[in-house]
Amino acid sequence: MKTTLKIIALTWLGIYPLITLILWLLGENLSQIILPLRTLLLTLILVPLMTLLVMPFLKRIFGHWLQPETKLLKKETLNPVEKSRNDI
Repeated sequence: MKTTLKIIALTWLGIYPLITLILWLLGENLSQIILPLRTLLLTLILVPLMTLLVMPFLKRIFGHWLQPETKLLKKETLNPVEKSRNDI
């Protein structure tokens, strides 16, 4: 699977439960607000939570799945001096 598709899947994995939680907690209060303002409030809550908390957490958990070949490539392309420094 391409990395872009993996990031899309990971974003969905983070955003779906977060939206569900926000709507569960604030749904009745939000429903009384006009749609553009409701969307603004929802995104003001959602974007920082996704950027600062959820995505770093998911990247830490699924990092090996997102870019497994990058780690292998870096080890193989090191010159002998860099390899010996990393082995210490």
